[in-house]
Amino acid sequence: MHTPPQLHALLAVAEGVEDLETVTLLDVLRRAEVNTVVASIENRRMITLARGTRLTADAMLLDVLAQDFDLIVLPGGMPGAQRLGQHEPLGEMLRDHARAGRLFAAICAAPAMALQPFGLLRQRRMTCYPAFSDRLSGCTFVDQPVVVDGNCVTAQGPGNALAFALTLVEKLCGKARRNEVARAMLVE
Repeated sequence: MHTPPQLHALLAVAEGVEDLETVTLLDVLRRAEVNTVVASIENRRMITLARGTRLTADAMLLDVLAQDFDLIVLPGGMPGAQRLGQHEPLGEMLRDHARAGRLFAAICAAPAMALQPFGLLRQRRMTCYPAFSDRLSGCTFVDQPVVVDGNCVTAQGPGNALAFALTLVEKLCGKARRNEVARAMLVE
């Protein structure tokens, strides 16, 4: 029997990222058996999310910069998304990752507040929390819950977190695996 290679995802987090998006991404990716590392850009692993949830990251981002991942994903929420977008080591890692054709993704405020400043949305169709769409340039905002443009996946907000996470599972593992995970969660 052939065992598929282990897939690796990086979920970058900062103080003040959106609770529902962060936890949903982590839960769904791990249900799909994607080895998901939660990495803090802060100078500590314990962070407080936007709604007060406390989260202990698996690692510090600076300690995993040299690792290769199949997916790098950013949750939204403020001020977390802005903090992610100001962290240049993360930006450099994301730019290298995107240039290599690997999957990267962001939800809610993170497309506008992190992917845009890092120059990762040029010439792309994308979405974000609609109130942040005025911060975009050089890309096409699409008013849809989840938008896939090549190796870039974006989503609008907390209410779309599950659809976003399942889309990432599909892009990484295929439609059959996405359907298995969704079925086990009683989705659709």
